[in-house]
Amino acid sequence: MSDTLAHISLREGSENEARKSDAERPSDPLSREILRLKHELNAVILAHNYQIPEIQDLADFVGDSLGLARVAAETEAEVIIFCGVHFMAETAKILNPDKTVLLPDLLAGCSLEESCPATQLKAFQEGHPGIYTIAYVNCSADVKALSDVICTSGNAVSIVEAAPPDRELLFVPDENLGAWVMEQTKRPMQLWKGNCYAHVEFTADSILAIRDKHPEAPLVAHPECTKAVRLLADEICSTEKMVTFCKTHPAPAFIIATEAGMLHRLKRECPEKVFIPAPTDNCACNECRYMKLNTLEKLYNCMSKKTPEIRMSKATLERARLPITRMLELSR
Repeated sequence: MSDTLAHISLREGSENEARKSDAERPSDPLSREILRLKHELNAVILAHNYQIPEIQDLADFVGDSLGLARVAAETEAEVIIFCGVHFMAETAKILNPDKTVLLPDLLAGCSLEESCPATQLKAFQEGHPGIYTIAYVNCSADVKALSDVICTSGNAVSIVEAAPPDRELLFVPDENLGAWVMEQTKRPMQLWKGNCYAHVEFTADSILAIRDKHPEAPLVAHPECTKAVRLLADEICSTEKMVTFCKTHPAPAFIIATEAGMLHRLKRECPEKVFIPAPTDNCACNECRYMKLNTLEKLYNCMSKKTPEIRMSKATLERARLPITRMLELSR
């Protein structure tokens, strides 16, 4: 491990899972070959909390968007393999324009990103001159380039609190996260009409049903959930803060209302506790079809062929870097 990466692991604590030695990694042939390629490429493997368990177990760092953005901003690796969705890999490229950034499946998109085309955002801004645009990281590089500052679910409240007090605010693209942030900050904002298709599948009825089965288990919900679900939660927080909450809370079991991949991270961090996936009206758990497009086979293929590679224009890279850098500075 490079000194920089080791420093990040120790510094971030709960925000990034410290890198493990290869001796502790899975020993199946495909995983061993992925590790060999990683060393050959001088690469780092970053995985979001929603990735499949096999990828999380191989990754150098597992975390949320904010934690992974911090690692991407400071890594000394020559190649970044981002096991997540497209906008996350774009963010890594924006922060590392001279490095190779690979994404196992280029079709790993996001309903939030799709809900806010840059052309529509630009038209809205032209109709509202002077509006200050706060963009949730779940958006395209072109939308980031049009924004004043970026935020994640973990720092959205502090980013909004730091916004200029004399400016009208626009929050894109997640209306549920934006509404929750307004509740916390009391700062009025215009909200873009977008949502995470997976998180809005949790309903009050499905949450009440699981709470009836486990009345003593606290409900921990992601702020991308609807208000009807948030009102039923004991804690509303980002995926990274879920780890801290569950570690420090005395309860032996928790109901987790977010993408099901998070349960693997929680079980690794808190092996003595029980984690119950919150159901939807149609399923006992909830998985994001985009996050689950990445597989070990695709991870191996992208490393061996060094494709798909994330590319964008120099102008977009430079303009999009400004609001991300502003976010990282405000989140120190």
